[in-house]
Amino acid sequence: MGPSSRVELARVTGASRATIGGIVQPLIDQGILAEGDVVPANRTGGKPATKLWFSKEAKPICAVRLMHDRVHTCLVTLEGEIYAQHDVDLAKDLTDVADALQIVSACVEKSIASTHQPVLGIGVAVANELNPQTGSIAAMDLAPHLHGFAIEAELAKRFGVPACVDQDTRALLVGDRWFGQGRGQRNFAVVYIGQSLGAALYVDGHPYRAAGGKHCQIGHTIVQLNGQMCRCGRRGCWETIATLRWLRGEAKARGLPNPGSLDVSRMVWLAETGVKGAKELLEDYASNISVGLANLQQLMAPNCITLHGDIVRGGKLILDLIGESVRQLMVNPAGNEIALALGDQEDVAGLRGAAGLVICELLNFMI
Repeated sequence: MGPSSRVELARVTGASRATIGGIVQPLIDQGILAEGDVVPANRTGGKPATKLWFSKEAKPICAVRLMHDRVHTCLVTLEGEIYAQHDVDLAKDLTDVADALQIVSACVEKSIASTHQPVLGIGVAVANELNPQTGSIAAMDLAPHLHGFAIEAELAKRFGVPACVDQDTRALLVGDRWFGQGRGQRNFAVVYIGQSLGAALYVDGHPYRAAGGKHCQIGHTIVQLNGQMCRCGRRGCWETIATLRWLRGEAKARGLPNPGSLDVSRMVWLAETGVKGAKELLEDYASNISVGLANLQQLMAPNCITLHGDIVRGGKLILDLIGESVRQLMVNPAGNEIALALGDQEDVAGLRGAAGLVICELLNFMI
């Protein structure tokens, strides 16, 4: 929402001004927030208001993006600047969670060593399933040795600072709320489209969590009765027609070159250079993606949806194709406008999202 006065924060959160003052002042004393421009009193009277925003001198956050095969760390300022990046591959033959912890910790240490001050905390975006009550990894495809890994507690203990862990798609949502398209929005959604499909919702000023803290399984909503078999064991899931797996399979079936390494960026290039069948396949892919987005809009009406993942590489062309197809599927589109946007490149968005988890913890009255 940007720089805000105490009065504005009270209005947005529903808390009293006294409560806001009690939360804000310690953050100012710690150098996390700073007072800025003074807003004159309006004509009806009242006192001038002072805008609050993150201090430029605030300590950074260490952000971690943990995937089954790689860990990526960096430092992130409270204004979203990323620096001191490090990444390490996780060996395919890794079987011991203690070894994984050592690799993650070493990468975190390298990033933290780049600053001469303590970090505010460590935020971790984890691919796949997470137990939000314990901060432990519940399941990670292709990395069974990480099942049950209490990463939140281990990092907090090892580095002596708060650690915040969440599922990667929800971290993208939080990152967009603080640094991207979601800033100032009361309702919006993020959708990740790449090797898999995921989504997260920001509803009435708060990240939506299902019962037990589980994340949204939008990729497994049924869009084709008796459709293709999904990896979940059912048929017709949205994920079966709107991920890179489908795109590559169709490219092979239609005789496009090098289908096994195809991504959206190359798909757009093939279409723009006139390769036979490429334009039609790109349009079909956009149409498949739009089915799930239209369902999401009709059900939850977020009105603003940011796309993340491999799809970002398709740029304006893929965004326009998806937007056109979504509007064709919408009921009463004129009265149910939807704004589609592309997020940052994948690592940047994921790392900012991890940092956003710590900001939410610090400013828990405004998440």
